[in-house]
Amino acid sequence: MDLNIVETLVLVAHVLAALVIICLILIQQGKGADMGAGFGAGGSSTVFGSEGAGNFLTKMTTWIAIGFFMTSFALAYFAKQRSVNVSDFGVPEVLQRQEVPTPLSEVPIVEMENTSIPEL
Repeated sequence: MDLNIVETLVLVAHVLAALVIICLILIQQGKGADMGAGFGAGGSSTVFGSEGAGNFLTKMTTWIAIGFFMTSFALAYFAKQRSVNVSDFGVPEVLQRQEVPTPLSEVPIVEMENTSIPEL
C-alpha cells in the first residue's frame, strides 16, 4: 500500500477522532447536574439507566482520546519521513565562508582633511 494513502487515512481518522472528542465532551453533564438524579428526578427514564450516561461517555472519551494520540504520533512519524526525503534531493549545504584578508597594498587611504570628526 502506498505511504500517501496510509497517511491520508490516518489524517482522516485523526480529524474524525477530534470531532468525536469535541462532541462527547459537549454531551457530558457537569458534576452539579447529578444531584437531582440522586433523588430520583427522572433517572429511571434515561437510556443508560439511573446512573446516566456519565460512565459510558467517559469511557468512550478515554478510548477516542487514546486513538487521537496514536494518530498524532503516526502523523508526526510521516512528517519526519517527508522531511528526511526532502533533504535527500541534493540541496547543497551552506558552508562557512572564511574571509580572505585584504593585502595592505589594496587598502584605500582616507585623508583626514575632508572628514567632519571633531578633534579633541
